[in-house]
Amino acid sequence: MTEGFINKIIPFSAVDGPGNRMTIFLQGCNFNCIYCHNPETIKKCKHCGECVSLCPEGALKKENGTVQWDKESCVECGVCTGNCGNSSSPKVMQLTAEQIVDGIRPYKHFIDGITVSGGECTLQKGFLGELFELAVQEGLSCMIDSNGSCDFEEQEELLKWCEGVMLDVKVYDEKTHLKYIGTTNKMVLKNLEFLAKSGKLYEVRTVIVPELFDNEQTVREVAKILKQSETIIRYKLIAFRPVGVKHHEALMMTPTQTYMESLRELALEEGAREVILVGH
Repeated sequence: MTEGFINKIIPFSAVDGPGNRMTIFLQGCNFNCIYCHNPETIKKCKHCGECVSLCPEGALKKENGTVQWDKESCVECGVCTGNCGNSSSPKVMQLTAEQIVDGIRPYKHFIDGITVSGGECTLQKGFLGELFELAVQEGLSCMIDSNGSCDFEEQEELLKWCEGVMLDVKVYDEKTHLKYIGTTNKMVLKNLEFLAKSGKLYEVRTVIVPELFDNEQTVREVAKILKQSETIIRYKLIAFRPVGVKHHEALMMTPTQTYMESLRELALEEGAREVILVGH
């Protein structure tokens, strides 16, 4: 079986899809968002060893050219990832889908399903397909949390096992997307329309960063697309918080409650039927 690169697993989450879910974060991302609050999920560890001496619990050591992590000694203080200059983590695990499902079984009667996030989970499509097939056989629903860089219209086999997608739409304007996210957003917007029409779009998420983006344009255009859907698609507006952000120029850009509420009203006016504010 294919091995997946796993950043971490949260056994119970109420914010990553319908019901109570186990959330699995995969390592690796093809976006470079200036306001990323999980920068340790972007790249794979290059085993430089700089984090080893920083660990206050001695949970890291370099052996045979690789950084080794002792899970039992680790207290999850975040010193290693917070100081990593490579946007990575020494705690990434390589596991097969079968190994993960073995770990799910003790919890499966207490969760509604699994959600796979990242990083960007669709960069590991082979592993993702194997995991979803096994999870469905266990009676669990499967959700994807994605930045929208994968062409979902070409992923018929993957979507067969997937109940729904939670899609990040960071900014509508392409030039702004290129400047602050590092890539074009053409595929993201294509996926927004395709998934909405196909009934596979569970939720759209936009992080509101007032001083960087034209948030009104993004909210307006996303809401217009959601309006066309036969089903109600949740639109989640998330207030930016500087937790984990390494780019100092983004640290003070926090929206007010009044501004967030005005964006919610705008989304409803443009046709979105369920708009949720997060972070206030």
